[in-house]
Amino acid sequence: MISAQLPALQVVVPLLAAPLCLVLHRPFAAWLLTFVVSGISLLVSVALLGQILEQGVIDYTFGGWAAPFGIAYHIDFANAYVLLIVTAISTVVSIFARRSVASEIEAHSQGLFYTAWLLCLTGLLGITITGDAFNLFVFLEISSLSSYVLIAMGNDRKALTAAYQYLIMGTIGATFILIGIGLLYMLTGTLNMLDMAQRLIAVADSRTARTGFAFLTVGLGLKIALFPLHLWLPNAYAYAPSAVSAFLAATATKVAVYVLLRFMFSVFGIDFALGAMPLSTMLVVLGSVAVLSASTVAIFQHNLKRMLAYSSIAQIGYLVLGVSLATPAGLTATLLHLFNHALMKGALFLALGCIAWRLGSVRLGDLGGLGYRMPWTMGVFVIGGLSLIGLPLTAGFISKWYLVLAAVERGWWPVVLVIIAGSLLAVIYVWRVIETAYLGKTKEAVSGTEAPLSMLVPAWLLAIANLYFGMHTELSAGIASQAAMVLFGGQP
Repeated sequence: MISAQLPALQVVVPLLAAPLCLVLHRPFAAWLLTFVVSGISLLVSVALLGQILEQGVIDYTFGGWAAPFGIAYHIDFANAYVLLIVTAISTVVSIFARRSVASEIEAHSQGLFYTAWLLCLTGLLGITITGDAFNLFVFLEISSLSSYVLIAMGNDRKALTAAYQYLIMGTIGATFILIGIGLLYMLTGTLNMLDMAQRLIAVADSRTARTGFAFLTVGLGLKIALFPLHLWLPNAYAYAPSAVSAFLAATATKVAVYVLLRFMFSVFGIDFALGAMPLSTMLVVLGSVAVLSASTVAIFQHNLKRMLAYSSIAQIGYLVLGVSLATPAGLTATLLHLFNHALMKGALFLALGCIAWRLGSVRLGDLGGLGYRMPWTMGVFVIGGLSLIGLPLTAGFISKWYLVLAAVERGWWPVVLVIIAGSLLAVIYVWRVIETAYLGKTKEAVSGTEAPLSMLVPAWLLAIANLYFGMHTELSAGIASQAAMVLFGGQP
């Protein structure tokens, strides 16, 4: 039955489709293949989540070699949840990409662009679904290398510098991760993460285990752009093509956070990661500084992509604050914010993509009067911005509310103050854009009004999702809670 092969198809389909984009000479054909493959991946992830809801954890082995000797995929609520986020965002943003990419990238290069897109999708899905630590590293490199290509294809020459900076920092992070995995393999003699977790119990007090954990934490901290390892992210998001900014902002750092959670809670265990090691204190400090400093820097940005990039660094701060609480409620808040932040940041970057398509600029000073010339586009930005602030009836409010409740449960009132302060700072930089768009003076007339429907529809899909999941939390909060219990229980 094909349903039994869904875990393999989740990765194999985009991997096999990627090189086909290079041999398709028509840009439309390459885009159509990318969209169809993303849609198939989304259907597969939904089917996998349905199977888990019905029958529990799915174990899939390759070549008939049972774990820990063979490569195995282990799918539970946690990674099925992340698979759904990645495939949904890829599908929605790929609709937007057709017109956006055509305006930013020359026709003869679009086949390469969509090849890199599908390879990046392959890597992100592989990272999420695999139960083998070395395969995780391989998929991490596939997604990273393709991300460098996608960013470098921006039409601003600074995109090359941004991609090179990301390449250097990403390589350092990948090296740390590989060293960490190597140390764990030396200590346990296995790469299967379930088997590794069982064997680490007896040797957790060793220096090798502590060193391996430290290397993995630093490497993954760099991949998620955790303060102060975040310097590669603002330029990468600011100068990448608009569709790439939306895709990576909503998926790449989320997958890296998932990997960090998987190693911390499932492989090493909470008692080691947030007890024996002083990581909880470090995360609450770094998370708080990230929220406050990155939000403050965002206020002074005139390039709106850079503004949203610094906002993403602040949102990563919220994610690690939830982890630092070391409670099921805190972990639920983190996982819920993974989902909600993907929706809000995807909507905001797609709105900026529509603005860039029409104006050729995303600088704040060029947006005067845009609220009246592009009302539908600015409507998306306003909804995404309100969700980013955490206004009630938006998805952003739900995850921040869960985070506040988790902090109150631990008695960590300073964390509550940080969350409130971060939201107030978000009001300032979001309001600057809204004020300019609706109250600012129009500099020059722009022919036409709105971006094409093929760009507006996916942007509004994400905007509506921000409102829907702000009022109906059964799916997002329910699955996040179950995923948190899986991770907290230590079952990878």
